[in-house]
Amino acid sequence: MCQNFGSLHLSGPLKDMNFSVPEGSGVRLIYQFTAEPPAVSFRATGEKDGILDIVAETGVLYLNGSLDWETKAKYRLQVESLDEKGQRVKGPYTVIILVEDINDNPPEFDQLMYSGVVRQNSRPGSTIGTLSATDMDEKDTLNSRLQFKIESQVPAVPASDLFFIQQDTGMLQLISHSLNKRIASNYSLKVLVTDAVFQTICDVQIHVIDINDQIPIFEKSDYQNVTVAEDLPVGTVILEIQATDADEPLTGSSYIIYEIKEGDPNKVFIIETDPETNRGSIRINKALDFETAQVYNLVIHATNPEPLVPGVQYNSSSIAVLKVFLTNVDEPPVFNSEAYIGEALENIPVNTLVMTVEAYDPEGDTVRYSLEGDVKKWLRIDSSTGKIYTASLLDREQEQAYEVQIVASESSKQGKDSTFIINLKDVNDNPPRLAMNSALFFCYPLSGGERTLIQATDDDEQKFYSTFTFSLKDDMNTRNNWEISKINSTHAYLSPKHTNLEEKVYNVPVIINDNGRPPLEAEINLEGIPCTELLNSRCLFIKKKKEERDKPLLLGYLFYLTLCFA
Repeated sequence: MCQNFGSLHLSGPLKDMNFSVPEGSGVRLIYQFTAEPPAVSFRATGEKDGILDIVAETGVLYLNGSLDWETKAKYRLQVESLDEKGQRVKGPYTVIILVEDINDNPPEFDQLMYSGVVRQNSRPGSTIGTLSATDMDEKDTLNSRLQFKIESQVPAVPASDLFFIQQDTGMLQLISHSLNKRIASNYSLKVLVTDAVFQTICDVQIHVIDINDQIPIFEKSDYQNVTVAEDLPVGTVILEIQATDADEPLTGSSYIIYEIKEGDPNKVFIIETDPETNRGSIRINKALDFETAQVYNLVIHATNPEPLVPGVQYNSSSIAVLKVFLTNVDEPPVFNSEAYIGEALENIPVNTLVMTVEAYDPEGDTVRYSLEGDVKKWLRIDSSTGKIYTASLLDREQEQAYEVQIVASESSKQGKDSTFIINLKDVNDNPPRLAMNSALFFCYPLSGGERTLIQATDDDEQKFYSTFTFSLKDDMNTRNNWEISKINSTHAYLSPKHTNLEEKVYNVPVIINDNGRPPLEAEINLEGIPCTELLNSRCLFIKKKKEERDKPLLLGYLFYLTLCFA
């Protein structure tokens, strides 16, 4: 590709460089790199995005497209010079093109229309609200510096300059005492926001509200008595009350807030206001409890969120009383905890105490305890005290975490369940054993070096069988004919001690000890059988593989073979 850029004044040798280019579109040259022999051409790679490239023959770095600072503010290229064969001569060097922002974005308001309210007796300087706008151009530059201005006010009565907006912050304020709802209850403002080039306009609606010179008045001063059951759920409405306010509807001057000022220190009740009707709904805010309080003498005040004007005060017309009676409900027993977790050694004696649970009855009735789900019959519970004992021997190897349900009940009804989980701690109550068949076969006649692998295991936790010791019983025949050698913590080799064994069954007593506290020992009789007729071909295969059988990676495979597939 060739481009004719005319006379270039920006040129120089290939090196790391930075360039600043204003955003915009069109074909523009950036720089021309000069080639130093034997270089004859140039190549550029990196963030070209289809609009940055270099003319290979001339070294002209150029822009052929549109740069947008708001989309991407920096491009990084790698430029290198090449010889006639396309081999690199110099580079690659880093060339960074910084996109310069221009003022090409108008400011925009966060809202197309703003609305606010102001009381007619508000003082000059009162804040009505704050307008906010943004500009996509670079922050903290003249391109994005914004200024606010009120363009117009309708109606222009009783004056045309009742409002003021701070040009840098957008804060809208009242600057006159002249607001009068009877003259004008609403104002429409046109507000401009400008940067150095562009401007945007938005509408602001200001509603003048009446002053709060009327107090709420209850339709009843005494709402008499309300009787409710103590088991009503939280959120239930027990009564609706009503007060009215003569100030302008749907404003802070007429909206009514109901508060219980006396008779409910723990805030068992709450009053919510319907914003359309100002009707108050008295709801249960916390669980009722007849045993804690049987009667509530409530004193309710009605007020406005807007302060009253000077000279006007709340009085007895804004106060009402209500008496709430609770009726008792026979409630079931309740546990102090939803779950109990205990721990015990698996070898503890029968009738050992492992846990005490506790439930209470809200009415004070006697609580009785029982167990459910004790499928193994390991536990029993004292029905009067809630003490849980072992009823039989525990066994961790059968169940490590044993779970049952505890039931608390009174004479008339059953209460809530609670869960009891007993985690059994292991004791060394299982002796070691072999993890394989006890009959071991050897190929007869013996040629020397025969051995077979034995493995020990244990049903106790890992800490009790992580290490085993292997030995032979101390009798003459065993010692003369057999030997045992340990491989690791769980495996050992059993080998004939010589090649003169007869073709018969030999009993080989092996003793295995674990490392528990106290340690347990097991004596196991292995049958060693030299054989000729059993699978002779495999015996021959074993002899051919004799040199390989000592390799650790083949231990398992050779063990399988040396058994002669018994």
